[in-house]
Amino acid sequence: MRRTASPLSLILLGTGVFLLVLAPLLVQYVQPRAKVTPIDVDTVTVFTGTGSYFDTRRIETVTGRPLTITRQVRGDVADSVRSGKAVWDVSTSVDSQDTLPAAATHDSLQWTLERWVTDRRTNEPVHCCQETPVFDGEAYLKFPFDVQKRSYRWWDGTLGSTVTLRFDGTQKVRGHEGYRFTGRVEPARTGTRLVPGRLVGQPGRPQVLAEEWYSNHGIELVVDRRTGRIVNAAIGPRKVLRAPGSTRDAVVLLDSRRMEFTPATQRAQVALAAADNRKLRLLGETVPLGAAVLGTLLAAAGAALLVRGGRGGRGGRGARGQGRDSGPAPAM
Repeated sequence: MRRTASPLSLILLGTGVFLLVLAPLLVQYVQPRAKVTPIDVDTVTVFTGTGSYFDTRRIETVTGRPLTITRQVRGDVADSVRSGKAVWDVSTSVDSQDTLPAAATHDSLQWTLERWVTDRRTNEPVHCCQETPVFDGEAYLKFPFDVQKRSYRWWDGTLGSTVTLRFDGTQKVRGHEGYRFTGRVEPARTGTRLVPGRLVGQPGRPQVLAEEWYSNHGIELVVDRRTGRIVNAAIGPRKVLRAPGSTRDAVVLLDSRRMEFTPATQRAQVALAAADNRKLRLLGETVPLGAAVLGTLLAAAGAALLVRGGRGGRGGRGARGQGRDSGPAPAM
């Protein structure tokens, strides 16, 4: 006897099987490809605090003044697409109340321009695309995806080297929980600067190639676990001048015990981290789970209709056959 299958049962079964196949593909193929560093970024983060800085107009260090660090990160989309890497241009300025807003970069107390190039999946530095300076480490503007409870090598641009940041528990920022990493930088020579001798305690010399020294009272970062985005940051930079070969700080160029993301920056970073989390959770958890559950239900319904339809077909044909064999037709 030939079984007949209804179109509905075949549609339900086919759709269910498709969804069951799709679910693991979303987890294994689609979600990992969504975990890539964006290239079309344009963000501004602002640190504020109080401290000391060298006032070039007064030719002396002033203390207890408000300080602001402004960092703007812009993705170079064209170079990123061409290279397949994340190419970000980073502008960082340090300002006092007198230099805000800075009409030009030379108005700031300090200003740097960097180009940061990384692998979009691993966050590892990539040396191409006119990268400057040559970076190292595992993290700088962000951490890798799926942050772990371990130490990371953090790139400190002022130091020109990496700093070990240790995992230091969890912390909530504006209600968003992240991993906390801490570290510090011991005094290290970072360069030289030509200055009047009297500035570094050598009045008998008109010009001296003074040594620049940098340290950091403390680095504290709170990082979103899934995306590696930094939702809060606090640093304590200190830059001084020393006479050649001296171990004594002669001039304080910049010193703050703690400069931290402003509340507005924290809120913006948390909102971005939350949005990225929703996207990754949707692709990696919600949609695959929904596809698996719906696929199971549809496949089961389709199979049930297919079996029921086959049984119904056999019963109908058997009944009709028995009617024909029951005896001769009544006489008319």
